[in-house]
Amino acid sequence: MTTTLPVLVVGATGSLGGKVVDELLGRGKNVRALVRPTTDASRLEKRGVEIARGDMLDLDSLVAAMTGADAVITTAAGYTRGGKNAHDIDTVGNANLAEAAHRSGIRRFVLTSILTSDRTPHVPHFWHKKLAEDKLVQLGVPFVALRPGAFLDQIATMAGNPIDKGRLIWMAKATVPLTFVRTSDLAAYLAAAVDADAANGERIDIGWDRPVSMREMADLMGKRAGRKIKVWAVPSVVVRAAGAVVGRFNPVVKDMAAMFGWFDTGRYVADTRRQEQLFGPVPTADDTLARYTDELRAVHHPQP
Repeated sequence: MTTTLPVLVVGATGSLGGKVVDELLGRGKNVRALVRPTTDASRLEKRGVEIARGDMLDLDSLVAAMTGADAVITTAAGYTRGGKNAHDIDTVGNANLAEAAHRSGIRRFVLTSILTSDRTPHVPHFWHKKLAEDKLVQLGVPFVALRPGAFLDQIATMAGNPIDKGRLIWMAKATVPLTFVRTSDLAAYLAAAVDADAANGERIDIGWDRPVSMREMADLMGKRAGRKIKVWAVPSVVVRAAGAVVGRFNPVVKDMAAMFGWFDTGRYVADTRRQEQLFGPVPTADDTLARYTDELRAVHHPQP
């Protein structure tokens, strides 16, 4: 679809949101970014991105940011960002986004959801995405929700560069396969979803050609890097105990423990058939891990 109206990106200063901006600009789209009043937006402005000052907890500011926009992509996630407003961002903030989209007549709203979010009421930050989807349905907002698996870039570097350290840290069973995504791949799909031939209300799983266990990931990356990579797996019983004890004082820990418990069930697996229909060939686990390992090696041993 050809239009000069901008696409509003919510979360543009984050890792995923920044890559979404790159993808949109690369596709010739005009981009507007929702940026909190105290955040430095100079890097975005230098690239020709229009800045809309606002906050997800301020409905009027969201309506103003969306007015005159063609579409919205939100990558905002209070859980991963942290801070005292994390819960409110994932609940009130997402509801406000839906309400603003309804009021401003957005053509398409693209939500970054989470794989299996509709099956996990016991994992709060997963379930909040399901509730965000429900709110968009309730208000009749034309939307598409992409439901990605676990972010490879975050998981693989929890203990630093695994090529440098020779290890991956995991808080679940190292032998249970699950779905992963690469942030840059997801960003491309989110940008493409603005004009994709998808029905309103579609929820689309995003992942690789197959689920991968942490042990297999370590083996594949180790072979590519030419060195042994171990998996340091924290026993599930320890993770659950931490969630029960520390979770009384820090709900994020309880949330995280519940997430890793869900990973252990083996049901965190994407059905990528619709992904392939809309966005082309699904990335293979082997190729994605090979490319990612090469990038980590370049950081570990930079070229002179």
